Amino acid sequence: MDLFLFTVDPRWGADVVAAGAAGIVVDWERRGKARRQAGEGTQINSDTPEDLSAVRAATPGRVVCRINGAGPWTADEVDDAVRRGADEILLPMVRSVEEVDRTLDAVAGRCGLGILIETQDAVDRAAELAARPLSRIYVGLNDLRIDRRSTELFRPLVDGTVERVRAEVRMPFGVGGLTLPGGGFPVPGDLLAAELVRLGTDFTFLRRSFIADMAGRDPFVEVPRLLARLDRFRAADGAGVAAAREEFVAAVEGASGRVPVGA
Repeated sequence: MDLFLFTVDPRWGADVVAAGAAGIVVDWERRGKARRQAGEGTQINSDTPEDLSAVRAATPGRVVCRINGAGPWTADEVDDAVRRGADEILLPMVRSVEEVDRTLDAVAGRCGLGILIETQDAVDRAAELAARPLSRIYVGLNDLRIDRRSTELFRPLVDGTVERVRAEVRMPFGVGGLTLPGGGFPVPGDLLAAELVRLGTDFTFLRRSFIADMAGRDPFVEVPRLLARLDRFRAADGAGVAAAREEFVAAVEGASGRVPVGA
């Protein structure tokens, strides 16, 4: 499973990639986000075009730029991200196939385009969206929860939503986010990691929880430890996979309505 770190710290990001992560995400998404996520305690980054250039210069790993949701600014943002060396662009808050098609036209094959399925409209159109020539598809649980007016972050992982989307996706598929083994709240990170492996998740993100848990730790120790834990889950037999799924569902039910601090 590929791990992508959200950071604009070039040196630390380069170390995490050298330790085994697949790449870095630089996050330009801000338009409408404060209003949409008001009171939710979520993270809104302030990454800049210059941050993308600095990260690109620091690492040979894959560099992904999350731009703003589709709008009249999209073509300019795509051009700037490509010019600054992004290997891929992530388009958030997708609601229609037309938005994706327009963005693909703007990209014009110069880099990859991935999308975030984090609205019910996108969930409902998953098959159409997955038929596009995309580099990856990621289900964003936080914004999907908000779009559904829900308090349950992990509900799509237990009510069949993520599995239905996963069944439509042939390109790299991602969902959730991981932290170090032993971490994670309110659902233990190890149970979430086992569930991502069960789903055949190809990539996931390292965000606030991971960054907080890594304080004072060596990425050349901790990233391989996380990857080894994923390998252990991948080697589990059928009974072990079923047991981990049951524990995960029970943990989600027990955590109902509690949003993770690191989301």
